[in-house]
Amino acid sequence: MKLPLLLALPFILAGAPAMAADEPPHTVVERVGDIEIRDYAPMIVAEVEITGSRREASSRGFRPLAGYIFGGNSPREEIAMTAPVTTTRSGGQEIAMTAPVTTTPGEDGRWTVAFVMPEEWTMETLPEPDSNAVTLREVPGRRIAAIRFNGGGNDRAMMAHQAELEAFLAERGLTAIGEPVYAGYSPPWTPGPFRRNEVMIEIATE
Repeated sequence: MKLPLLLALPFILAGAPAMAADEPPHTVVERVGDIEIRDYAPMIVAEVEITGSRREASSRGFRPLAGYIFGGNSPREEIAMTAPVTTTRSGGQEIAMTAPVTTTPGEDGRWTVAFVMPEEWTMETLPEPDSNAVTLREVPGRRIAAIRFNGGGNDRAMMAHQAELEAFLAERGLTAIGEPVYAGYSPPWTPGPFRRNEVMIEIATE
């Protein structure tokens, strides 16, 4: 690692368009207002499991994952940052997209926080994490319904948009088959009103 993690983050995650993090490859099937139906290609995620509230898990999970992509691995190789960072409730069920949180304010539990790896990497070429807390996992292609909104991404906002997305799915007769995924696309220093957030739910294709 050429710079300490806290010094490197602003340079790598800066908000200028030329420095914007890549998103996982996907095709937008349909767009209705702030809601999109997307088909995602297979991907690989680096993930950690954290206990606590959703917001605590998101914050605490970010550090070991950032450490991994900024050289906390063998052979000390840096990996490009992607967006979003996702948080999902853990508990033995299949997790939508990246394991990338159904919650109520103040509720504690187990959460999986994940980064999507750039598409040029494979399970064979990705470096081994130094931290035992970080694991790599292959995720198959899938169809996702996502609702986008700006703001700080607190639990109340997440739940309100989750309800809106679930109502949309019910109206369309679409079947949810995965846990809700809470995704943040913006660096933590982005002013709240300008942060991009999403709630995502995997849906059946038939």
